[in-house]
Amino acid sequence: MGLKRILAADTLLRLTEFSAVIDARSESEFAEDRLPDAVNWPTLNDEERHSVGTQYKQESPFEARKRGAVLAARNIARHVEANLMPQGRDWKPLVYCWRGGQRSGSLATVLDQIGFNVTVLEGGYREFRRAVLVDLETLPQQFDWRAVIGRTGSAKSRLLQALQVQGEQVLDLEAIACHKGSVLGPMPGQPQPTQKRFETLVWEALRALDPARPVYVEGESRTIGRLRVPERLLECLRAARCIQVEMPLAARVDFLLVDYAYFVADTESFCERLNALRELRGNAVVVRWQEQARAGELAPVVQELLTEHYDPVYLRSMMRNFKHFDQALTLNLPDGLPATLQTAALGLLTPPWSP
Repeated sequence: MGLKRILAADTLLRLTEFSAVIDARSESEFAEDRLPDAVNWPTLNDEERHSVGTQYKQESPFEARKRGAVLAARNIARHVEANLMPQGRDWKPLVYCWRGGQRSGSLATVLDQIGFNVTVLEGGYREFRRAVLVDLETLPQQFDWRAVIGRTGSAKSRLLQALQVQGEQVLDLEAIACHKGSVLGPMPGQPQPTQKRFETLVWEALRALDPARPVYVEGESRTIGRLRVPERLLECLRAARCIQVEMPLAARVDFLLVDYAYFVADTESFCERLNALRELRGNAVVVRWQEQARAGELAPVVQELLTEHYDPVYLRSMMRNFKHFDQALTLNLPDGLPATLQTAALGLLTPPWSP
């Protein structure tokens, strides 16, 4: 049928036209980042790619290419046998590798010879990545942002979820980053994505939003765990209208003990995370907090963390970074219970809160 090639910018607009998006790179490259909904069919896996590359540099490019061809042929045969037997002639894959060269070309040639309607991404993942970065410079400016701000433990993320239940548009950056945005933020068993993967996921989320409707987002700092929020998006969030959530201190402590229940169940993990505050709060203070936590006195530790560490940092950060902080609409919540948050979300959608 003849291989077709497509530019990265066009690919972003036509992804839904393909029956499958196939990443021919190795498994570690795929894990770092990939196109939306891509599946991984390595032409050479990590070990093979390293071995062939070493032979290419240290022995002979010609011998390395011969060996690479043998390995690639075997791997492509396995992919065809495992995945393509049920597919008919109308199956239309998009294939890519790092630069749209040998690895994707080898796989695409076999698929084309079988009779499938194959398209190769010109320039491969590298050009897709460039196109995503270009989009991240312009997409955030298309939306009417509403930044939900508030002290630690005021249930901001849960309020966003309640707004989403009501059908509102929400960008949950902490969910995408797999991190709750503080020293205690890492989620057990959920490692953060790579920076590239995070940016691609944010890009996907932005593309799904309707510019004609407001978008609610938590007012984040520059980083969420070890991940950086895209600069243009951060600028838009800090220029957004603000909704400040207020909750009594005791209610915030109760909420955090529920929201971070895994630390209640695993005190040592909590104590380990507290070590990150030694430089800021002093060794003696952190040791005292750890001793209290091990003695089952978590609530007093959480309260002191809020009043002595998080609250002062929050206030300085919000005043410095959010343009409309002084004009923020205040939402007073008695607690962080689900029913309270659902009522609050409904209230935000009616005058005088609604746009």
